[in-house]
Amino acid sequence: MQPMGNDKPANVPGRPVLPSPAAPQLSTPFISPGPVVGLGASGVPQTTAPFLSSRPITGTQMSDYRSPSPPPPIRYNGPSSPPPPTSYPGQDATIYQQTHATRFPLPAQPGTPLRGPPSVGLPVTPPIGSLRPQPQIPSVPMGPAPQIGTHLSSRSYMPPPLSESSFSAPRPPPQPSLHGYSNVLPRGNMPPSPAETQFLAPRPVSQPPSQQAFPSFHVPPVHASPYHVHQGGVVPPPPPPPLGGPLGYNSREQMQYPNTGPPMGGSLQGLIEEFQSLSVGSAPGSLDHGVDAKSLPRPLNGDEEAIKIQETYPLNCHQRFFRLTTHAIPTSQSLLARWHLPLGAVVHPLAEVPDGEEVPIVNFGPAGVIRCRRCRTYVNPYVTFTDAGRKWRCNLCSLLNDVPGEYYCALDASGRRCDFDQRPELSKGSVEFVAPTEYMVRPPMPPVYFFLIDVSISAVQCGLLEIVAKTIKSCLDELPGFPRTQIGFLTFDSALHFHNLKSSLTQPQMLVVADLDDIFLPLPDDLLVNLSDSRHVVDALLDSLPSMFQDNVNVESALGPALKAAFMIMSRLGGKLLVFQSTLPSLGVGRLRLRGDDLRIYGTDKEHTLRMPEDPFYKQMAAEFTKNQIAVDVYAFSEKYTDIASLGSLAKYTGGQVYHHPSFQATTHQEKLRYELARDLTRETAWEAVMRIRCGKGVRFTTYHGHFMLRSTDLLALPAVDCDKAFAMQLSLEDTLMTTQTVYFQVALLYTSSSGERRIRVHTAAAPVVADLGEMYRQADTGAIISLLSRLAIEKTQSHKLDDARQLMQLKLVKSLKEYRNLYVMQHRLGGRLIFPESLKFLPLYVLSLCKSVALRGGYADASLDERCAAGYNMMILPIRRMLRLLYPGLYKIDENLIKGPEDFEKSLKQLALSAQSLDPRALYIYDDGFSFIIWLGRMLSPDLVNGILGFDLSGFPDLSKLALLEHDNEYSRKLMRIIKRLREKDPSCFQLCRVVRQGEQPREGSLLLSNLIEDQTAGTSSYVDWILQIYRQSQSS
Repeated sequence: MQPMGNDKPANVPGRPVLPSPAAPQLSTPFISPGPVVGLGASGVPQTTAPFLSSRPITGTQMSDYRSPSPPPPIRYNGPSSPPPPTSYPGQDATIYQQTHATRFPLPAQPGTPLRGPPSVGLPVTPPIGSLRPQPQIPSVPMGPAPQIGTHLSSRSYMPPPLSESSFSAPRPPPQPSLHGYSNVLPRGNMPPSPAETQFLAPRPVSQPPSQQAFPSFHVPPVHASPYHVHQGGVVPPPPPPPLGGPLGYNSREQMQYPNTGPPMGGSLQGLIEEFQSLSVGSAPGSLDHGVDAKSLPRPLNGDEEAIKIQETYPLNCHQRFFRLTTHAIPTSQSLLARWHLPLGAVVHPLAEVPDGEEVPIVNFGPAGVIRCRRCRTYVNPYVTFTDAGRKWRCNLCSLLNDVPGEYYCALDASGRRCDFDQRPELSKGSVEFVAPTEYMVRPPMPPVYFFLIDVSISAVQCGLLEIVAKTIKSCLDELPGFPRTQIGFLTFDSALHFHNLKSSLTQPQMLVVADLDDIFLPLPDDLLVNLSDSRHVVDALLDSLPSMFQDNVNVESALGPALKAAFMIMSRLGGKLLVFQSTLPSLGVGRLRLRGDDLRIYGTDKEHTLRMPEDPFYKQMAAEFTKNQIAVDVYAFSEKYTDIASLGSLAKYTGGQVYHHPSFQATTHQEKLRYELARDLTRETAWEAVMRIRCGKGVRFTTYHGHFMLRSTDLLALPAVDCDKAFAMQLSLEDTLMTTQTVYFQVALLYTSSSGERRIRVHTAAAPVVADLGEMYRQADTGAIISLLSRLAIEKTQSHKLDDARQLMQLKLVKSLKEYRNLYVMQHRLGGRLIFPESLKFLPLYVLSLCKSVALRGGYADASLDERCAAGYNMMILPIRRMLRLLYPGLYKIDENLIKGPEDFEKSLKQLALSAQSLDPRALYIYDDGFSFIIWLGRMLSPDLVNGILGFDLSGFPDLSKLALLEHDNEYSRKLMRIIKRLREKDPSCFQLCRVVRQGEQPREGSLLLSNLIEDQTAGTSSYVDWILQIYRQSQSS
């Protein structure tokens, strides 16, 4: 088998090196040598935002740029963290002792609270607020507090929150809360991290414990000269830089050593237009972290594609097909080294298009497909014609090519072909060419569907067998490729059951092979038949399948031998193999064992082996399948461990997909299975495909990430590919210095359509080459960055600990924000502010979400091994839009819609922040992550509304996990189902299964909803506010 490009660990920087012992001031991971936060030059605590987004800035070249020092080490405190290096025993021991010594308030030093004069023009708001601890899961206001215990297992896998003890006085003993989750331990009961204890400050005695600053919004007044003074004279000022307000944490040291001044240049109106601000300000000794959580940036409108790129390059393919992580390619290796985020692209070659925007099909006829004879680029809108139209210049390699006589056309006065508007390949970025016979190694294959179905007792009892049989039968008329479509079946338990579907039979014949060591086919033909010829026999088999095995008590699974038999049947034609597996393979080749129960392996260097295939058999079979154009989709159903890590490799290397249905029960889960299987069978599929991405001079793609087999250095083998799968790849510069002003990219997918036509789908895009790092950041695409970053993180977990993967993402984020800050902080004196471009305003939140995702969160107790691996396989193929929806799901309040019932519900549905503070106990909410709906019933929700949508009294149905949400004969229920239907229609590639949970129902409420409210601090993870403060701290340190 050929080596896989994506088998190698990602070429990413390792963990940062701990600072030298000679620098005691950097002994903690996040400390900075200067004052912790910036104040104005007058010593007045400024209350503007800790971070700001900006519009593009021009003309701010920095000639005195100094590369930043190495970043401080980033550590995750918790059981999964590695032990500290042995060369620092004394230091760590001291910090540990200090941690315990500062858990209670220290005696205050003499002095009065520091108070500066109020900012000019700002109303002075008296500090108000109450002293109360912050619970680990933020409270939801409700009626009488439920008698519940802590509902989530203790976890520790995220960076420690820095907003509490880092900048303020130690908390007093926790006070009882009046909120819903009253028995959850507050954060104050946890010992602070070593990083936190370095900044613990005693609270002055005269400071009332309940005093708390009230956040306020304002734009700082500007009294600066209209000119910037530089050495050598006075020059006009550049536009205002991207600014953020200083974090308003007050300390005596800052009063004595102010290190920042007000922004210079511009006007008040200019400032208002240039940036948005987030108010920050906390009084000494208060427990308020000083950040207004409501003002933090949130992607409440979903994925936002960059419109400007399409306007600047109108001939580019649409961004649904191809997106770069930044639409500005660096001109040099040194510039790329300062980018820190992944440089690459996300390709979605068969993305669904709206009606009226179909990709045009071009048939060149006898002229053949027009391509560059040197680099094999296809003719596209960016080629130029010369010599009166007799030659064309390739935009990728600049070679002059002859124009075939059949393709010749004269040029107009501007040098364009006269038939430019009639040629889609010259006027559109996406086009599909009909490939002539020289593009075929063999005659185009027919669509082939072969079903490998587990019929052991577990598959029969959960209802899987009956639903699969009925769904397949209902889809037979819609299978693509009629009348060429081929179909076949093989069932298995401890033996293999072959089914003769010969068209001359009235009933199918079953032939049993019990010898698992020497697999053979009992029939040479008729195991794979033409569907239109044998339709009556196939119908008879599907009708009889559930009853045929209804009394089966066999608990064994011979999946490995069944795969070998399926390969023998399909190898001549290829096609799609659908595997339905309900128990751990236990017999014959490929049998697997239970693993993952040994807790001692978590957090060690052997942890990643649990997420790798245990038996090489499955990867070897995947290589054989790919070689013979067979794609494998794996449907896994089990209450127990089924080793998704091993079974998923069948899908990973064949361009397939993993569908995981844990604890499947037909009564509640059948709707989702039916939808997913029907879409898998009926969506348009590209068969026996290969994909290659070509680039212009100076750049090349180096690593590829997704489900495929890498046939050569840049050729992706895809036995089957469809509209639901995307691929990511990383880009590198070949030359030290780029010589071109524009780089071109071309994606080419050669495939066989279901109708039997060989086609080439081509997407072409152009991007500018820039020498300005700021421009790279301004043209960044958060969606593409996080899609590529998530794939890198998933692959990192195949060879490293989960903790290492999370640190990798955080390190890239911190380095990039630090680098962007260095572009402006020296020239404009913007100390104490988190500065970032408008294009990346959501990136910190998405990285936090990625760290909290099922695939990467926590350790042993936070997700089952199968669920974690299945989530990883899914994230490797998700298109950008679905990836962002998974990372930041939608939360909607819908009870008012059910009562008032506005017709246009989409305008009335407003997405809410993913925090428990968004939940009202008197309301009804729906949570949508693209894979499931969680319908949350508040404790004080109207009983009439509850009875209407459920169809019964809630008190008489204690176990909501067995509830299937159906439409009932009342207006509430009909409106709810209409809302659910409209939400599902937004993305037909998935089906969200409805799960109903009521407030206070444990442990379901915690596991289904509260643990997924990513903005909250839940059992050891950082809240969004803590995370922003932590990223700010690390990006400030030098």
